[in-house]
Amino acid sequence: MTSSAFTPIASRPAPPAPSGLGLWLQVNLWQDPTTRVTTLVLGALLLWIGVPLWDWAVWSAHWQANAEVCHASGAGACWGVITEKFRIIVFGRYPFDAQWRPLLATALLLGLLVASCMRFFWRTSLALLWLVVLALFALLMGGAEWGGKWGLKPVETDLWGGLPLTLLLSSVSIVLAFPLALLLALGRRSNLPAIRSLCTVYVELVRGVPLISVLFMASFMFPLFMPEGMVIDKLVRVLAGISLFAAAYMAEVIRGGLQAIPQGQLEGAATLGLSYWQTQRLIVLPQALAMVVPGLMNNFIAIFKDTSLVTIVSLYELTGAMGLALNSDADWRPYKIEAYLFIALIYFVFCFAMSHYSQWVELQVNRGRQR
Repeated sequence: MTSSAFTPIASRPAPPAPSGLGLWLQVNLWQDPTTRVTTLVLGALLLWIGVPLWDWAVWSAHWQANAEVCHASGAGACWGVITEKFRIIVFGRYPFDAQWRPLLATALLLGLLVASCMRFFWRTSLALLWLVVLALFALLMGGAEWGGKWGLKPVETDLWGGLPLTLLLSSVSIVLAFPLALLLALGRRSNLPAIRSLCTVYVELVRGVPLISVLFMASFMFPLFMPEGMVIDKLVRVLAGISLFAAAYMAEVIRGGLQAIPQGQLEGAATLGLSYWQTQRLIVLPQALAMVVPGLMNNFIAIFKDTSLVTIVSLYELTGAMGLALNSDADWRPYKIEAYLFIALIYFVFCFAMSHYSQWVELQVNRGRQR
């Protein structure tokens, strides 16, 4: 009986996973009878709505900034209104010859927001960077007596508007509201009845009134209670009102995350001799905030969109500046739909970016649970 040496078979790579557009269509749009019927119905509905919409928005549209041509045609969108009123929509009533200042200020603020979303900048120096950029923003937008050395003429905050005002109101309100919301959420779970009751009353009282009422009181009623001769800028009052309003809603989101922490972790922290604030900083808050990232981002997006309400107190942010640009010009007034679509596109870009960044943050903070 003869024997031969065993020769192992060389490993072969795994077969490639099936992929491609055809497979995706088969799985998502044509997998079973119910899916097929739904796809056909939605496709027919899309054609019924999409073809006329495409014809209005693209094929029959007018792109040149000529109101007479748009009036004469009468068919299709008149996107020339965006070209004609772009600077008023984006910068509001800011002096025309100085609009490079809000442009530069907006670029600085956007750069700060992008840097704040990058892990590399998550350090204590980020707070100093915020102070520097906000100071430069205020200097560029408003000028100052000492800013006249660089040719920056003073511009009152009543003339600030458009996209710079929207970004300022939303970003600063979020930054101011978050720490206050954190304290309110902790206060509502405090063992001290006075603190718990005070925080509960504040949250329920603020959530019981609409933001319009808060803005109205901050802009018109609050100055009545100030000492004679003491004046606080309207923009500062509006910022404070939005921040206090947003903090109440944000506090409830954070409180939901705090309630999800098992009691055993608090008992373990007490066993190790950790103080209350050490327990919250090292154990409770990192887990609680990680659980409520989608809810927090939902609040941030709501704050960004709610800035459009400041028009009622004569601060013309993005939406208000658009209305101001068209209402004062009878030739372009009939084309508000095109202007509103342009504003909606700007809001969508920012909200979509915030939503996707929230998904990335949620993935990062939940990596430990996915192992």
